[in-house]
Amino acid sequence: MPEEIAVVHVDTPVGILEVAERDGAVVRVGWGRSRAPDETALLGEAVRQLHAYFDGALKSFDLPLKPAGSAFQRQVYDEMLAIPYGETRTYGEIAKRLSTHGQPIGQACGANPIPVIIPCHRILSVTGLGGYSGRGGHDTKIALLRLEGGYPFLV
Repeated sequence: MPEEIAVVHVDTPVGILEVAERDGAVVRVGWGRSRAPDETALLGEAVRQLHAYFDGALKSFDLPLKPAGSAFQRQVYDEMLAIPYGETRTYGEIAKRLSTHGQPIGQACGANPIPVIIPCHRILSVTGLGGYSGRGGHDTKIALLRLEGGYPFLV
């Protein structure tokens, strides 16, 4: 039987994030608080890494991740994880790599259960920002891109 989900809350410049762990891997990042926090070694490390990221001292997360999603969605998540800090890609560029179209890439980005850590904010439309399903929408996407210096028109 799988372990229960444990959660921790992190106060960040884009709001309070709730990081959830199950079976030794991060499975979800969301905004707000759903319940009282738990203490685990992995969640403590997630808090440390998120603080370092928002302080500008961490460029790449090193946490075990297990995002829910279809095989295609997980391929898109892997593509997002391969985008270096401070860089962006378009939906079309990812679509070309996966032999599909931009719309399914956008849908997978919107379904990303581990935003910030799996950096869906680094995926842009060819004509601008594109969408962002996290709390705060475009404002949050802009804040994350500005933090990373990844979209020169926003710096």
